[in-house]
Amino acid sequence: MSAVQDGLRRRRRRDRGLRQTRTRRRTVNEREKALLDEVDTRLFIGGEWVDSSSGKTFQVRDPATNEVVAHVADATEEDGIAALDAAVAVQDEWANTPPRVRSDILRRAFELVRERADDVALLMTIEMGKPLAEAKGEVTYGNEFNRWFSEEAVRIAGRYGSNPEGTGRIIVSQRPVGPSFFITPWNFPFAMATRKIAPALAAGCTVVIKPPQLTPLTTLFFAKLLVEAGLPKGVVNVVTSASSSRVSAPIIADPRLRKLSFTGSTEVGRKLIAQAAEGVLRVSMELGGNAPFVVFEDADLDKAVDGAMLAKFRNIGQACTAANRFIVHESVAEEFAQRITERVTKMKIGRGTEEGVEIGPLIDSDAVDKAVELVADATERGATVVAGGERLDGPGTFYQPTVVTGVQPGSAILREEIFGPVLAIATFATEDDAVRLANDTEYGLVSYVYTEDLQRGHRMIERLETGMMGLNAGVVSNAAAPFGGVKQSGVGREGGFEGIHEYLSTKYTFLPNA
Repeated sequence: MSAVQDGLRRRRRRDRGLRQTRTRRRTVNEREKALLDEVDTRLFIGGEWVDSSSGKTFQVRDPATNEVVAHVADATEEDGIAALDAAVAVQDEWANTPPRVRSDILRRAFELVRERADDVALLMTIEMGKPLAEAKGEVTYGNEFNRWFSEEAVRIAGRYGSNPEGTGRIIVSQRPVGPSFFITPWNFPFAMATRKIAPALAAGCTVVIKPPQLTPLTTLFFAKLLVEAGLPKGVVNVVTSASSSRVSAPIIADPRLRKLSFTGSTEVGRKLIAQAAEGVLRVSMELGGNAPFVVFEDADLDKAVDGAMLAKFRNIGQACTAANRFIVHESVAEEFAQRITERVTKMKIGRGTEEGVEIGPLIDSDAVDKAVELVADATERGATVVAGGERLDGPGTFYQPTVVTGVQPGSAILREEIFGPVLAIATFATEDDAVRLANDTEYGLVSYVYTEDLQRGHRMIERLETGMMGLNAGVVSNAAAPFGGVKQSGVGREGGFEGIHEYLSTKYTFLPNA
């Protein structure tokens, strides 16, 4: 074969490869379009899909491209109250629905989500930006709440026994709290919806949910699957809005509402708690975090580095459970930083649907600005950027995965929730120093500790002021475990045996002896 023929053959092979690539991209785009077309972007009230009473919509954008992917109904105050009306109207009927029926509906929802897992994951990646592999992980995790609470629905129990005086019987029973209102965040669009909806339905409570403006599509799609699972009309209602306060305030002020659950910032949580106080509502608040990641001198650094990558860069660092402050013993800090930097510099950045991408876009330009400001403040105070540290040119809102060492006391990056792919390392000398640094925050959601000393691990369980802890583990969330924090990280628990009790009220009855 001549050189010319060989060159022509290589060109034909290259051109065929390019055509295949274009076809593959076109197929992905067609799949995305078909999926987006399947999502009903109207309000879901009383079992019906309806337009906003104002006729207005708001845009949802893909943060990786800044392209508009959907126009979603923008609910008014009247729409919010209509949703509550629908929930109130069927509350008694749903509360008296046999637990096995409620259980079976949740189980069917679990099966339907599992069948459509790839679609739910892709929808999240489109509207939120997380890598597709992580989105699939969220579907698996979030769907476990459907399965877990389908099992808990038939295990709601009370107690019966004699009083100490022997004059009668004590009967303790559990009843549904009543109509519940949920406000969910943009960073885990599926899991945050199921973590609230599933226990409420299991307990016999009806629901109004306001998904986030930035990522409402996943919740709307889940509502569709709940209908397919056989959920009666009015039991779950979805109101989307560009203004959370406009829709939320009248619902919270309505005396028929009995429960409020919110996941988001502590600042907003405080305001909602104040509003809820007027009606003495039951509240569950999963608020901000400032998680310490403590590495002792005896830690297995291989485990610690693997855990750090998960705890920091999962969901592009946009998680309330993300490790925020890496507090590393001075004897291993340099080696830890080197190993982390090697891993971070190899991370692939891009749109979450692209193969091998580990870092997608931040949710919006404000999030990028926040990362830039925190890193700049740290370096001005003496820290060193050893990897990343730059925003990337658009389209999309990307920021490089970043490692900052030598972070000094007083740096904003140690006080404020980063919510981005920035790993900040400070050092300590003694165990008491580590505890003091870890607890030096108004937040108390989760902590991570790496040590091979079992006794020290037990001391950390007792001494660290957080509602959750990962001991030699970089991920703690599980549907079977109680998720929640202390201090200004919130009140109440989601998941576990404890989760369903957030939606139950305890009633005591005394029955005297005949």
